[in-house]
Amino acid sequence: MTKNIISTDNAPSAIGTYSQAVRTGNLVFVSGQIPLNPQTMEIVDGDFEARARRVFDSLRAICEEAGGNLDQIVKLTIYLTDLGNFATVNSVMAEYFTAPFPARAALEVAGLPKGVDIEADAILAL
Repeated sequence: MTKNIISTDNAPSAIGTYSQAVRTGNLVFVSGQIPLNPQTMEIVDGDFEARARRVFDSLRAICEEAGGNLDQIVKLTIYLTDLGNFATVNSVMAEYFTAPFPARAALEVAGLPKGVDIEADAILAL
């Protein structure tokens, strides 16, 4: 098995022992993205919607660096610290994806890195 590392300056750099994404064959496994500004590595200003947009912007940048796009995501997992934000995630996601939508799970979790309220990871099929 060959692992190719995917990395872009248009998404936050890894803040731990992981890669932004790893490609093997025609699959790309995108690590969890939190709402960090890729230039400053600080949490983006604004409300939950702004943070959700930053997460999807980062996912898009990584997909593009891998040679794909968001519509090639086959599995998306979204982690929320408050499921009360679920409707906002759906609204924002509808602006980034077109049907048919990826398989998806949305989970409420007790905490996320850097105290953020949203994280998402994905599997992309090229």
